[in-house]
Amino acid sequence: MKRRFGVSPSYSFHPDRNVVSPYFNKTHTPNESRHLLAVALTLMTLGTGCVSWSWADESSPAIKILVAYHSLSGNTERMAEAVAAGAKSVSGAQIVLKRVGQVTAEDLFSADAVVVGSPVYWSNMSGEVKAFFDNWQFKFGVFPEFKMKNKIGAAFATGGQISSGKEMTMLTILAAMLGNQMIVVSGGGAFGASATTEGESPGIDDKELAEAKALGRRVADVTKFIKSGSPR
Repeated sequence: MKRRFGVSPSYSFHPDRNVVSPYFNKTHTPNESRHLLAVALTLMTLGTGCVSWSWADESSPAIKILVAYHSLSGNTERMAEAVAAGAKSVSGAQIVLKRVGQVTAEDLFSADAVVVGSPVYWSNMSGEVKAFFDNWQFKFGVFPEFKMKNKIGAAFATGGQISSGKEMTMLTILAAMLGNQMIVVSGGGAFGASATTEGESPGIDDKELAEAKALGRRVADVTKFIKSGSPR
């Protein structure tokens, strides 16, 4: 093989000895070995023009995301399914999709992130969603230990009219999460994903579904960042 820049392509890595040959013949710590391997791979790239490597043992951590929602017409359910699909598109994400009344203490406390969706009832979250948050304490006992502390939280909402209280609904959901010392994020919109279900575009259209998926992806991305301490 033709040499380039005067560098020989004959380098190899031996995991059993933690050395890069031919230049190193002593045992190194894992961090030292990684550094030496990076140097060797750089030289291989210069010498051969191509190299491929992946760190199998540095794969990002698995995360669990709970998507909880209330829906009567089916519109909020469709948004919830899109949020779940967006989160699932991120590697390592395990999704639990449930109606708020079916969520258990195990679902809640084992989740790394919780995304809550509600239809707009009189410019606010529905009674079922409010009862769900009340149950965090009265049924599941999150306080005084703040058992949801540092988990990721996000919100989405559906409403019939353009100005029907969707932002207020998402803000009240996020406020409940902040009260539990969660880390709240947005996506698909300023406060979360939302959909207008009456008028020129009845039901949930493709743009609104895309916003819901974007929210799910962002929640999963941020959750992985927080859990691993480094970007994807």
